[in-house]
Amino acid sequence: MLCSLALGLCLALPAKVHALGTPRFVDLQGKEGVRLVAGARAAPIVVDKDDFPGVLRAARDLQRDLQAVTGRTPQWQTGAAAGSDAIIVGTLGRHALIDALARQGKIDTRSLAGQWEGFLIQAVTDPVPGVKRALVIAGSDKRGTIYGIYTLSEQIGVSPWHWWADVPVARHAALSVPLDTRLMDKPAVQYRGIFLNDEAPALTNWAKERFGGFNRKFYERIFELMLRLRANYLWPAMWGSAFYDDDKSNGELADSMGIVMGTSHHEPMMRAQQEWARHGKGPWDYSRNADTLRDFWAGGLRNTRDYEKVITMAMRGDGDEPMSESANVDLLERIVRDQRALIQQELGRDPASVPQLWALYKEVQDYYEKGMRVPDDMLLLWCDDNWGNIRRLPTPEERKRSGGAGVYYHFDYVGGPRSYKWLNVTQIAKVWEQMNLANEYGANRLWIVNVGDLKPMEVPTEFFLAYAWNPSAWPADKLPAYLEAWAAREFGTQHAGRIAAIVERYTRYNARRRPEQLAPDTYSLTAYDEAERVVNDYNALVLEAQQVGKALPKAVQDAYFQLVEYPVRASANALEMWVSAGRNAQYARQGRASTNDMAARVRRLFAHDAELTRAYHGARGGKWKHMMSQTRFGYTNWAQPYRDVMPAVAELRLPDPASPGGIGAADRMGVVVQGSQAVWPAYGLQHMTLPALDVFERQPRYLELFNRSREPFEYAVKASHPWIRLSHAMGRIDKEQRILVDVDWDAVPAGRSEAELTVSGPDGDRVTIKVPVHKPADLSPQSAQGHVESRGVVAIEAENFSREHAPGGRGWLRIPGYGQTLSGMTTTPGAAPALTPADGMRLEYDVHLFRGGELKLHAVLGPALKFQPGKGFRFAVSIDDGPVQEVNVHADESEQYWNRMVSDGVAKFTTTHRIERPGRHTVKFWALDPGLVLQRLVIDAGGLQPSYLGPPESPYYPVREAARP
Repeated sequence: MLCSLALGLCLALPAKVHALGTPRFVDLQGKEGVRLVAGARAAPIVVDKDDFPGVLRAARDLQRDLQAVTGRTPQWQTGAAAGSDAIIVGTLGRHALIDALARQGKIDTRSLAGQWEGFLIQAVTDPVPGVKRALVIAGSDKRGTIYGIYTLSEQIGVSPWHWWADVPVARHAALSVPLDTRLMDKPAVQYRGIFLNDEAPALTNWAKERFGGFNRKFYERIFELMLRLRANYLWPAMWGSAFYDDDKSNGELADSMGIVMGTSHHEPMMRAQQEWARHGKGPWDYSRNADTLRDFWAGGLRNTRDYEKVITMAMRGDGDEPMSESANVDLLERIVRDQRALIQQELGRDPASVPQLWALYKEVQDYYEKGMRVPDDMLLLWCDDNWGNIRRLPTPEERKRSGGAGVYYHFDYVGGPRSYKWLNVTQIAKVWEQMNLANEYGANRLWIVNVGDLKPMEVPTEFFLAYAWNPSAWPADKLPAYLEAWAAREFGTQHAGRIAAIVERYTRYNARRRPEQLAPDTYSLTAYDEAERVVNDYNALVLEAQQVGKALPKAVQDAYFQLVEYPVRASANALEMWVSAGRNAQYARQGRASTNDMAARVRRLFAHDAELTRAYHGARGGKWKHMMSQTRFGYTNWAQPYRDVMPAVAELRLPDPASPGGIGAADRMGVVVQGSQAVWPAYGLQHMTLPALDVFERQPRYLELFNRSREPFEYAVKASHPWIRLSHAMGRIDKEQRILVDVDWDAVPAGRSEAELTVSGPDGDRVTIKVPVHKPADLSPQSAQGHVESRGVVAIEAENFSREHAPGGRGWLRIPGYGQTLSGMTTTPGAAPALTPADGMRLEYDVHLFRGGELKLHAVLGPALKFQPGKGFRFAVSIDDGPVQEVNVHADESEQYWNRMVSDGVAKFTTTHRIERPGRHTVKFWALDPGLVLQRLVIDAGGLQPSYLGPPESPYYPVREAARP
């Protein structure tokens, strides 16, 4: 068989999965082929002593990995191979035996030679006298060989996260590789990196306790993980650290193992900010201190003279701040010229041959847009907005630059509108959407992502790197398969589908509003039962995660707790705590007897957060102590609090009805109805009204009766019509009682009806509650088509369109798991010219409305930024053949709007339309510019209530039998 990722072969999940994104070539039953391990014998590993030290180190890892998997330790051989089977590992030009096999035509390395980080894994018969079969791992260069070695390690059952997440090694008695195996691979993105940043207190204190700091011992673990994940580039921890200054052997270790080093976007010339703090003299200001700064930068080049690196160029203000107001384009261009002269002076090489980047971060991009230019051989590193939205991508002209372009991305951030550092809040669907655009627009020379403390971000970090290695292996429709393959590799196939769904859902829930940004009123306590629904959904996910965890083998439960269960439970707990704080305040205003119970719940949930942290820190004998110590509660501005602060709660002293001057009988019973903030009794409130019961929704409504005193009371509810169904018609209330109200739809007369409920309480006090019932005579669930209005709104998930239209060469693409609620719809290709409505790139949605007149259409999109020069990206909408309204999504470029958009994770736009008649209509959505992702459409026909997520999707008829594939 020919196994090649370049051919676009997709991963199919076998009974056992130990590879992610690479076609399986290791047989775990030891069938015919190259016998890596059979019986008591393991095939020797044949290396060349003249190969790169990093290759030899990785080969030693392979030797240990084979022993861990099979219990058999392969012999270590240099020079000639011996034995019936062998594993021959080496780099072209560095391994005499591999070079000989290539000359003899036993392995074909013609397409491998000269490639960047390419590798070949091939089974060979009779490679040399005395050896019947061999598995050859040949690399085009140092890292190519290393990646080939670790690919085999992953295939035999060693997760890249074996040490970093305690994923146990899968044990197998025999391993073999079929004789027709030939796999060749190489990366699509040249530099694929991570940035350890915002690393205090968690990673910093953990590293100090375990290794003594960010030293050689720490970085050896980091480098090995990176190489197993096929990364090659690092911006090291730098908040209080200096990579080359803290441990003088750090640089040599990186180069030896094969890691390309850099420094962050604001640390030029291979010098850390902390080095300037320790050794610098004078101001960090080139206009006033140029000589000192040049000497400082020259030292950075001398310290790294012989090491592989990508040099960060130009300059920002000290401490990652903007340059001074006096800085200008001429000064910055002079800085770059002087820095390149230093490269020539210190490295003795033409600067054009030395990899360099200019990070266009925050205000630095403004300098570029104002005309600042750097030599074409320098890489332009475009950046996101720190919230996962790429600010700019290359134009067609910029794509011609020899230095190429890249992207600096974020899974973690310290800054406004609110720092987010605690847990994984990143959906891989969002990463895919943004990095797919980067790839299509040619920003694919270097990708680096801020991973914060690393530990909470394992899932998106690996996806980012896997996608950088080969974007074509993971198209949008394979994103669920990616998570399932990841789960199967780490925890086995039996529960992989459930685990993948858990990870997809918790990251979606966290991305709606980052935990650090939650507040008591984030989710509506009344509209659409929103707060209750999101808490229930998250708590259901907790139960699912715990059930799966208990069903897993004991050996994988530590890994599962770190990678899945802890983030789910901790996130759900935080959400419920904030919603409970909101409920507590609401109940206090209502005078509920359960106010103090809700305050106690907030306290329990706050304490439970600490319990979960202790469980994380105590696992594996305290291996991960400090790693979840990031503060997350108590923010008052963008900066992290120094301690966690529980949300404020209120407590009531309830009146005693028997006491003189105590609460009167008429005030003891409180009543609220679903979806309303009104509370009975209240001055002037004659009656209350439930949301209409709707034949298309067929969902019950509810009212709540609650006690406002210390003593319980009796109540009764009487319905005006026999077709009303009540969950409770009478009873005794100590604290509160929810009563469900439904109808017998077969008995309800056609048309609009209205029933009444009479609620009686203490001393005969009573209130009337009206119950509207909607069962139109001219429309039924059997005759309806499309989404049907309910409670004055029509809410539509974007993927549930009725028809799609696209001109030639264009198409609509569903991104599963994208956004707040379900998925997103975008257009392909991503890098394409703008269209007009006449081009017909549109989605159509059939809807049924019950009234004519004016209505508003709300479009909910992903928070795309204007990543190409121009006036902004546009979409258009209409209803039926009414006026087509174009909307510029970038018309508002204020900081206030951006703050709201990134905090919400969506961009919302409203247009006003008019229809002349009720009945069936068609909503049309045109995508005029690429890069837009539609999540939802909501028609407000007069009933829309303010809420965070908007109303649930409206009923659709005929009922869809299965989800859209």
